[in-house]
Amino acid sequence: MSPRHLALAVGLAAVWGFNFVVMQVGLRHFPPLLYAGVRFSMAAFPALLFVGRPGVRWRWVAGVAATIGVGQFGLLLVGMRAGMPAGLTSLVLQTQALFTVLFAVTLLKERLTARRVLGLAVAFCGLTLVALDFGVSGPLGAFALCVAAAAAWGLGNVVQRRAAPPDSLRFMVWVSAFSAPPLLLMSFLLEGTPVLSSPLEGWLSLLYVAFISTLGGFGVWGWLLRRYDASTVAPYTLLVPVFGMSSAALVTGEALSWLEVLAAALIVCGVLYAGSRPRRGPLTPGRPRPPSRLPGALQRRG
Repeated sequence: MSPRHLALAVGLAAVWGFNFVVMQVGLRHFPPLLYAGVRFSMAAFPALLFVGRPGVRWRWVAGVAATIGVGQFGLLLVGMRAGMPAGLTSLVLQTQALFTVLFAVTLLKERLTARRVLGLAVAFCGLTLVALDFGVSGPLGAFALCVAAAAAWGLGNVVQRRAAPPDSLRFMVWVSAFSAPPLLLMSFLLEGTPVLSSPLEGWLSLLYVAFISTLGGFGVWGWLLRRYDASTVAPYTLLVPVFGMSSAALVTGEALSWLEVLAAALIVCGVLYAGSRPRRGPLTPGRPRPPSRLPGALQRRG
């Protein structure tokens, strides 16, 4: 990866990490389901008029909208509103990798290697430390909602893998359009008549998450994935909780305990190890390397 593209990948992780602090600010002024519904409405319109069709079957768009748009972000924002700190939330969400593997093994019949088992076991130990530490000082219900959000994200990753959209930005615009109506409907039923009067910082928060984090972030993500293998780009998302926890500490004064730092190291290292590939040994002279059983398109997707 070139230095300019490397800076772009790190910058994207910083944008997505700071996103948790921005969402925490927005939740001071909007109820969580309304906030999520307005966020996706802003991300979908007017972009929907210019991007064209998603390039995949509508059922895949609806499936990702249900799991990631409604499930992940709905549970995530309700959990944050219930007391889950921004920095810790950015860390707990990284366990989506654990759930992605579990759902992929269960639903797609992918092979569960010893490397994955060991890496995910280490990550799960980190999640357990977070639960023990947060259980002493915070509401476990909020923590459980964020874990459920990570599970919904993992399921959505599997659905999106099956969908294989040709353009991630266009696909995300359509997912946003499908996510907004059910979130707004649930907000009306559970949170009452929507009130959109808010101070400037509330609307600035929505502008950030809709245009910079959602459209801009996924646009850059898709652009990088079109130029590099997924195995090259994906590890940079592990910087998201680093930026999330550090920005929360700097902006909101969220304290970091030594147990949280240890948990962060376990989760990040475990996820990174589980997603890495073992080094191939040297070839035996005169014996060619066996070809991969995966089609080239799937190899590029990782």
